[in-house]
Amino acid sequence: MSDWDFLHDMLNHGYSPEQIADAAACGYNPWEWGPVLENELPALCPHDDPQLAGIFESLVENAMSYYELTGRYLQIWGELGELYAELKYGIKRHKPHTQGSDGKLGNDFVEIKTISPEKDGGQVQVKRAGNFNKLLVVKISENFEFEGRFIERKRLSRSDGTYARVSWSALTPSGKEPQI
Repeated sequence: MSDWDFLHDMLNHGYSPEQIADAAACGYNPWEWGPVLENELPALCPHDDPQLAGIFESLVENAMSYYELTGRYLQIWGELGELYAELKYGIKRHKPHTQGSDGKLGNDFVEIKTISPEKDGGQVQVKRAGNFNKLLVVKISENFEFEGRFIERKRLSRSDGTYARVSWSALTPSGKEPQI
């Protein structure tokens, strides 16, 4: 059996041509991963880098002060979400502009998406063609409180299209089975 036989299996199981093309681009069937439970993650290493943690806290404080003064949010949500993921979960981020995923957690590639207080729908969209097996959705509240929830790539919807949409309300807190 060759390393690419899974593409034929995907066809036999009813995957769309676009999903098969995505899998060929990744080199694996991204929909065959189990749910992520918090106890399966590597040990958390919050604040491994005290200097980075200080910068994160300073950025959050400045964003809060700016909002209180102007009534406008600073548009730094993605960076804040990724910094939070790095500090809270120990995700090792890739170099800037690396395509396919934002970082690694153990042997897993992780894509990080952030829901800001400005987003009414409470959902994110992620490119199906990305090279990741876990998606971390970080939600930032109006009070600048952060929360993250993981989902396995295989739990994403299997529709045709460039993007998969993930609703915060469909995700359960880490450590529980996703409801998707």
